[in-house]
Amino acid sequence: MISFRTVVSGALALTCVVALSPLPTLAADNTIVFGAALAATGRDAREGVLTKEGYEFWKDYVNAHGGIKTGGKTYKVDIQYADDETNAQTSAKLVEKFINQDHVNFILGPYGSATSFASAAVTERYKVPMVEGNGSSEKIFSQGFKYIFAVLSPAKRYLEGVIDMALHQKVKPKTVAIVAANDLFSTEVASGAAAYATSHGMTVVYNNKYPADTTDVSSIVSAIKAANPDLILNGGHLQDALLLQKSFKEQNVLAKAYAYSVGPDTPDFRKALGNDANYVFGGTQWSPTAKYRGAPGFISTSAEYAKQFEKKYGHVPDYHNAESSATCLAFQYAIQNAGSLDPQKVRDALAALNVVTFYGILKFDDRGINVFKPMAVNQIQKGNLVTVWPSAVQNAQPAYPAPDWSKR
Repeated sequence: MISFRTVVSGALALTCVVALSPLPTLAADNTIVFGAALAATGRDAREGVLTKEGYEFWKDYVNAHGGIKTGGKTYKVDIQYADDETNAQTSAKLVEKFINQDHVNFILGPYGSATSFASAAVTERYKVPMVEGNGSSEKIFSQGFKYIFAVLSPAKRYLEGVIDMALHQKVKPKTVAIVAANDLFSTEVASGAAAYATSHGMTVVYNNKYPADTTDVSSIVSAIKAANPDLILNGGHLQDALLLQKSFKEQNVLAKAYAYSVGPDTPDFRKALGNDANYVFGGTQWSPTAKYRGAPGFISTSAEYAKQFEKKYGHVPDYHNAESSATCLAFQYAIQNAGSLDPQKVRDALAALNVVTFYGILKFDDRGINVFKPMAVNQIQKGNLVTVWPSAVQNAQPAYPAPDWSKR
């Protein structure tokens, strides 16, 4: 398993090398070409599929509606893909190939914080803008990189809404157990949740990590059961959430609420767990019930996005889909505002971007991360995913506390 330290060291080394060749400023055949290294295999393969769906939905919509107009010309868009195998070093190599050999115009981010970090070092080296929607670790944005932008809220905020929601219920939680995969994103989710819970008067009775590629969480679950928390929070990914939720039932772990940073929003979670998925909460970057009205040039509302997406792909979009479409949309508006395909001008237009979309506001701080868009909380109720917090976007009340396993 590749450590984060290895990824960071290798990635930072890349930034010290002078760019070998500039990016073309004109698109061939009136087409703007993006490169995207996404996990088609490995631990994050499912999330990679969801990311690609979001990218493809945007691409097809834009092309069907006349393309992108900038600098007095109109361009179609195309996206080239390659499998990074859920490996940060592979992702970096593929991004370099996209830029240096395939001569794509811009880079769409991979899935995951470690892969996004490694890829950002390469785009910094070549001074090519990259926008991503699936790597929320703030460490990515603490390196002084100027060519990476992220449309999603930071990792540390993923489970804050779940804590807020629980503290507003009649039966308020007093204790919390936090467990996370030992990867960049998940550990930041966990540390943010621990700090937020403590600052709101809760006691953290368990806080631990497990290997990112683990297939056995039984000992972790046993320790959580012994701690007897009111809330159980996980910083991790889909496979982690499935393992933990199954083990909670097997060991009859009883808590008022179970919440995950990744998992509940995906159709796979509900399909795999059936009734055992009910009552589970998830922090979410986006909800179909969010009441945004976006600028012209793309679908303007969350509800309409969800409707058209489901018609195309046969499932309700989750936040991975939406944030991935928003990633592309940030490029669309920046390219239009720049009046050019010159990478420096597009980079500057991204830095200045301030636009409301179906996904929420797209605006970046001086590090390149979107700290301006709030998170929401979803819950699975009777097999359906509903939004329960905050009240401004909810379409159902929280089902809390969770009943015993035998009563679901």
